[in-house]
Amino acid sequence: MPSERQHTQDCRIEHHSVESNTVPWADLRLDVPNDRSGESIVAFVECVLVELTHEDVGAEYRSSNVFGATIDQYIATDATGQQFRERRYDERLGWFEDRISRDEVREKLVWRLSRSASLARNRSHSDPVDAPDMFSVKPTHQLWSRSASGC
Repeated sequence: MPSERQHTQDCRIEHHSVESNTVPWADLRLDVPNDRSGESIVAFVECVLVELTHEDVGAEYRSSNVFGATIDQYIATDATGQQFRERRYDERLGWFEDRISRDEVREKLVWRLSRSASLARNRSHSDPVDAPDMFSVKPTHQLWSRSASGC
């Protein structure tokens, strides 16, 4: 069983004082690829799911490739955190929205964050994108305001 110290490290949450104006979930960010173990990724995703359930925040995974940007957002839709709204933006197709379960969110995030290569760094094209994929937790209002303008 992991210690409290290990759990905190896996979550990358630093407990800040109220005066610091930073929120605990502000450090929930991760680039893909990364050097985290599979167990660490699972623990990180569990921390994210707790924050999505108890705070007014959503999770966002961003990737760019030669075809354009893609964004996947996950926002809890019920007080128990068992149902989520998945919003997907594809630069070629626009926004798509669906409802999925907590288990599906967990599975998708673990799969994406565990990748050994960024989707953005697909070398099958002559002009690959060099920026890594990025995952972060953001206030819900930031996710909604960005979607209204397209990306």
